[in-house]
Amino acid sequence: MFRYILKRLLYGFLVILGVVTLVFFLFNILPGDPARMMLGQRADAESIEIINRDLGRDKPMGMQFLNYLNDLAPISFHNNSDSHNYFFLDDSKYAPYKRIATIGTTTVVLKSPYLRRSYQSKRKVSEIISTAFPQTALLAVVAMAFALVVGIALGIVSALHKDTWIDRLTLTLSTLGMSLPSFFAAILIAWFFAYVLADWTHLNMFGNLFTVDDYGEGEYLDLKNLILPALTLGIRPLATLTQLTKNSMLEALSQDYIRTAKAKGMPFRRVVVKHALRNAMNPVVTSASGWLASLLAGAVFVEYVFDWKGMGIVIVDGLEKYDFPVVMGAILFVCLLLVVINIVVDILYGVLDPRVRIDR
Repeated sequence: MFRYILKRLLYGFLVILGVVTLVFFLFNILPGDPARMMLGQRADAESIEIINRDLGRDKPMGMQFLNYLNDLAPISFHNNSDSHNYFFLDDSKYAPYKRIATIGTTTVVLKSPYLRRSYQSKRKVSEIISTAFPQTALLAVVAMAFALVVGIALGIVSALHKDTWIDRLTLTLSTLGMSLPSFFAAILIAWFFAYVLADWTHLNMFGNLFTVDDYGEGEYLDLKNLILPALTLGIRPLATLTQLTKNSMLEALSQDYIRTAKAKGMPFRRVVVKHALRNAMNPVVTSASGWLASLLAGAVFVEYVFDWKGMGIVIVDGLEKYDFPVVMGAILFVCLLLVVINIVVDILYGVLDPRVRIDR
């Protein structure tokens, strides 16, 4: 078991290292000079050179990459003898940190990963992410809860009415839900429920979790703004879970223990709930865990359409303003989140089913 966990952790580390490398070189070869964008019309050669030196963009690409890895690593190495050195320990960047050891002129410190600062707002990228991510997490969890409840219910009904018009209608809607692009679905749902049916639904086409009071008395919680984004984001997992529940239920209902329970005179509802459904839930729960991770990473278009202040807005806004540290930090954070979730799920599989650990 220890070897299996070690392999999962090693694979996760290699994936993260690969993404860090790809993201760094991709965003450092893109056109656009951050220094010129920060200065605007006041840009002159000397000012641009000063800002690029401050950002570390005057160094060779290889040296910039090593410094980026040093910033991201929880244990990093710094030269404490020269404040102009590229690896000098900067309290304003790394605080809080803890010195582990000093070897000659090199200081080894333990710190949280430093994702740099925004070119535009000067805020730490970690602070921007910590503000935006809870909004995305709430949206993803609500969307997944909606998909689970409705998807399982539709799957059960479809299985119990196999080859009827109910089954065919469910299949048609599921196929449509899986094939509908998120961006188009978001626009369609926003238009229909918040414009066409606005007099009945009283829903807003745009809005965030907190709304500014019209009388200037601060902000208040506005949960109705969560309905349409969650509905849109939950459509695709809903469609998948519906078909998965139906197939699992049909397989469970065909087993011998179900026929035995029926032969003993057990009520059909109890047979379905206590025996068939319980045994059909394993693949559904497995799929739901994977979908939750995908929703956390894939809410960009939905958040953008509904102006939901989450990670999607942060990424799109960073791309529009060439604010590369923000975009890079957001992508790396989402990647780390996906890797951690997958590792945890793999380890749980290995604990619950020893066969998973064979040859892996």
